[in-house]
Amino acid sequence: MTRLTLDKIAKSYGTVEALRDIDLAIEPGEFVVFVGPSGCGKSTLLRVIAGLEEITAGDLNFDGTRVNDLTPAQRGIAMVFQSYALYPHMSVYENMAFGLKLAKTARETVREKVEAAAEMLQLSELLDRLPRQLSGGQRQRVAIGRAIVRDPRVFLFDEPLSNLDAALRVQTRIEIAALHERMAETTMIYVTHDQVEAMTLADRIVVLRDGRVEQVGAPMELYDRPANTFVAQFIGSPAMNLAPARPGPDGLTIPGCAPVPLAASGEGLRLGVRPEALRLAEPGEPVFNEGPATLVEKLGETQLVYFEPEGAETPLIAKLPGALPARRGEVFRLAVDPADLRLFGADGKAMEATPLPQPA
Repeated sequence: MTRLTLDKIAKSYGTVEALRDIDLAIEPGEFVVFVGPSGCGKSTLLRVIAGLEEITAGDLNFDGTRVNDLTPAQRGIAMVFQSYALYPHMSVYENMAFGLKLAKTARETVREKVEAAAEMLQLSELLDRLPRQLSGGQRQRVAIGRAIVRDPRVFLFDEPLSNLDAALRVQTRIEIAALHERMAETTMIYVTHDQVEAMTLADRIVVLRDGRVEQVGAPMELYDRPANTFVAQFIGSPAMNLAPARPGPDGLTIPGCAPVPLAASGEGLRLGVRPEALRLAEPGEPVFNEGPATLVEKLGETQLVYFEPEGAETPLIAKLPGALPARRGEVFRLAVDPADLRLFGADGKAMEATPLPQPA
């Protein structure tokens, strides 16, 4: 089990700063996922940890030992890339055994490790096949197996599912989650742009933007308590509704919606509410928004209903039950629990709002 600490890690390519002041501790056996938009530095950070990129500044430690100048092999890492990178002329067995043979591992030990990994990944019946005879998901499992046999201290995944179709992504994601359960003592770091993968796989998520860490936390912590508007809109699908908020005697209001009983002061406030927190108002319940639907997207179990409150900058989206007979132009009365609202300051950072006293 390996503990990683990153202390003020920076990476520059000439005058371009790819990573800036990255401070992070990854606990032994933890499954940590790096997420963020394209160009945020998540793959660069993974390659820095792997030793494939030289660190410009800062210290990277494995179990308290500085590894900045060690090669990937010396660090004891194994990496699974977006591309399978399998040798087309070698069988599944030969692909999985190749690294061990290069290290001059005893033949019997090689066989034991490859067969054990193949059984774990449900590849035992495919060991004699060539890569061209496998599906995309099977090829990715071979690439994972090739890494498993090395008994790495740290397992690194660089967007391993992005080349798979939707069904295979779900299946392989489940297999990776099961792999983590079976290899609970191995520290794993996973890079993806897909927040669904991050939410379902991670013990903790690291959200990156422009080479900096925006927030680190458990999946539901980031979902429920985003540190800023960037995280609020990156985590969750569809993104959190955000609108300018104005303090008033009856609470905070956003354009076209009724006041909510929250007190706050300042300019440039923004009020956030998740689409799934909006629901149909019960009779006599305070209404947050009332208006006609401008668009309805049927998704099966759920549906996304769009509204355009008067004066609003962006549509208001509600995620409602799919069985609800909703159609464009129909008027809905929406309610929200004040506890489900989030407030952000002019700098985009989360801030607390005080509930207003309720009438007796």
